[in-house]
Amino acid sequence: MNIKRIEQLVKILENSNVNEIEVRYFFGRKIRISKSSNNIRVQEMPFAATSGVKDIPVHHPPEETAFANTAAIKSPIVGTFYRAPSPDASPYIEVGDTVKPGQVVCIVEAMKLMNEIESDVAGKVIKILVKNEDPVEYNQELFLIEPI
Repeated sequence: MNIKRIEQLVKILENSNVNEIEVRYFFGRKIRISKSSNNIRVQEMPFAATSGVKDIPVHHPPEETAFANTAAIKSPIVGTFYRAPSPDASPYIEVGDTVKPGQVVCIVEAMKLMNEIESDVAGKVIKILVKNEDPVEYNQELFLIEPI
């Protein structure tokens, strides 16, 4: 993809309410452009032919809610969120489950590496904020936990 096309995509992203654009093009390559605050990130990468084409969800900041006494488990990296260790396995945790520090709660895939994300608090899972296979940003809240 040439630099002029990337610049056009960046301008489209800057002038919209969308936080991320992903374009797939010939020869098994794709480009993902995402913004957060005042930063724009352009990432070009190969993709597996078996992955298929699907819509990329838009990340919305969590709404202010009645969950005042909660802790959030956040993503330490940019990547793709997975609730289970494999597509046919049960999710690591569900709403209502109790977690303890060091317990694996999900996976975030980055650059074909599966990174296990662990809870740093003990408590009850109140809300799961991200859908399976959604892209996540650095420091994005993934789960709300009511400390015990």
